[in-house]
Amino acid sequence: MSIPFLDLKSINQQYREELVEACTRVIDSGWYINGSELEQFEANFAKYCGTKHAIGVANGLDALILTLRAWKELGKLEEADEVIVPSNTYIASILAITANNLKPILVEPNIESFNIDPNNIKDAITDRTKAILPVHLYGQLADMSAIMQIANDQNLLVLEDSAQAHGASYDGKIAGNWGNASGFSFYPGKNLGALGDAGAITTNDDELANTLRALRNYGSHEKYKNLFAGVNSRLDEIQAAMLNVKLPHLNEEIAYRRKVAEAYRQGINNPQIILPTTQNESSHVWHVFVVRCEQRDRLQKYLADNGVQTLIHYPIPPHKQQAYKEWKELSYSISEKIHSEVLSLPIGPTLSMSNVDKVIKLCNDFKS
Repeated sequence: MSIPFLDLKSINQQYREELVEACTRVIDSGWYINGSELEQFEANFAKYCGTKHAIGVANGLDALILTLRAWKELGKLEEADEVIVPSNTYIASILAITANNLKPILVEPNIESFNIDPNNIKDAITDRTKAILPVHLYGQLADMSAIMQIANDQNLLVLEDSAQAHGASYDGKIAGNWGNASGFSFYPGKNLGALGDAGAITTNDDELANTLRALRNYGSHEKYKNLFAGVNSRLDEIQAAMLNVKLPHLNEEIAYRRKVAEAYRQGINNPQIILPTTQNESSHVWHVFVVRCEQRDRLQKYLADNGVQTLIHYPIPPHKQQAYKEWKELSYSISEKIHSEVLSLPIGPTLSMSNVDKVIKLCNDFKS
């Protein structure tokens, strides 16, 4: 028995004929950058998220970096302004802040949801705070109602990191349509994954959208006329075409992920394994299914020995990374506990329910 964590080959095999047709269409068109496939995907994804604009970029990190950069260009942020961000996120959320010479203010999450705790956000606000960067970690929306209330009360910008939460919703509003803007990743392993790197920004702000379209294209709206010292971060036609094929299937794949997650949550009853919680069914799209276990490394080895591949999201918290060695003396006890205990079980739209049952049995048979 061998159960992979995520079988990308089988996921894309489902749509192989459509993907090949789309790729052929782009090849035969002779137009590979900023063409009709990108225009179509931007319109489709904006409609899916319920936003006025979607701006395709090269990857999810660029989506965050360029949004903060655009706010600087528009005079809404300036260097050394503080941006509140969860302390247990993937490092990309923080890299986007420091890449813009802004100051990350790390805030502890709620240990049950893994998402940033709104009460801790309130405590972290200073005169220099200008933005909040909530991360919808593992596929579950952060408490955006509370976060937006804080932001509105304090006149703060909100940039959602929706890299793991395509399609998650709460109170009828989908990820990417809560804050002033949102960054998405379409890395191949995401719920909506390209066949390479790709990303997008969603927003309802016309001025921000226009600025971003220039920044991603050398700072230019019109060839050889540069409004900004921009970058090259364009979502190419091939990847846009791949995403146009896969987007219509996203909700169906999310429904299956929820089926797998519910089986795990109902079936795993080992008291050593702490299961993830959810606000409600629609708020979580189960990009990954993350459990906690004090004997995490032993559990991972035990599952591997029995043919089950698992991953750790993430083994080292950002404040303990060499990249931010100036934070090495800081302590975020909840984040550190999370990073030492989390383990992601296999989940995906092509994982068979018989394999789900095998994982459940192994988890229940685990003894520390």
